[in-house]
Amino acid sequence: METLFDVENDVTSSNSTPGKGTLDGNILAWSVGIDFAIQWVVFAISALLQTEKFYDLTGSGTFILLAVLSLILNGEYYVRQCVQTGLVVVWGLRLGIFLFSRVISAPDRRFDDAKKDPKVYFIYWTMQAVWIFATLVPTLMLNAETKDKSLGVRDYIGWSIWLIGFLMETISDIQKTIFKKNPDNAGKFINTGLWSISRHPNYFGEIVLWIGLWLSASSVMTDWDYFSVLSPIFVWLLISKISGIPILERQGMTKWGEDPDYLIYIKKVPVLIPFIGMKK
Repeated sequence: METLFDVENDVTSSNSTPGKGTLDGNILAWSVGIDFAIQWVVFAISALLQTEKFYDLTGSGTFILLAVLSLILNGEYYVRQCVQTGLVVVWGLRLGIFLFSRVISAPDRRFDDAKKDPKVYFIYWTMQAVWIFATLVPTLMLNAETKDKSLGVRDYIGWSIWLIGFLMETISDIQKTIFKKNPDNAGKFINTGLWSISRHPNYFGEIVLWIGLWLSASSVMTDWDYFSVLSPIFVWLLISKISGIPILERQGMTKWGEDPDYLIYIKKVPVLIPFIGMKK
């Protein structure tokens, strides 16, 4: 069976180039295996120590590893692939450092109960593996490309969208960090800066930046490749319907549900998309 690493094939057919489908399949298969292996190994360590401190750092680190590794496995360093991979690395480094520094200073309440039950905790880590792979599919497919294509409008629009999302996520995280460090804001909710136009501007930025990366990657897509649009849709569904916003909204109501100012805030400010449905 011919594989990406078939030494004999390399010797006998050194001038041949693996077909796109074969290369896609190999890179995607290797990525799935590495992704799940990393999450499960670190899960075992984390469950033994009953700690959540490695969760987000492992997630962002796996994003970076798979993006870079897929580029190296292909061996083609076209501009579009290098930019795409670089943007994933920048995002992963920023988010990983931010989340790790936060969990070092204070425990992540999401895992208070889960880390005490290995079966439940295993699900958390497995879901992270699914999230990583599903989110990275367009980038992995792009890095598996063996033929280059001139940069076009779609690439520049995609990268611009990524920048908007990245800045929104980064700035909103910084604003909330500064807000929480102020002793005068102890026990209060943030409703200033970007948080005055969206209740979850960091999540909005997260969704937007992955849409941008899919758009750029789509420049070289054909036929069934376009179904990878399910990747940013998955990110949106995960954040808005499953793990992100629903949990924080419930926590917000538990903490400030009897605060008239908070009730006015959630009534006036849209839950995700800035300005959409905003009331005076």
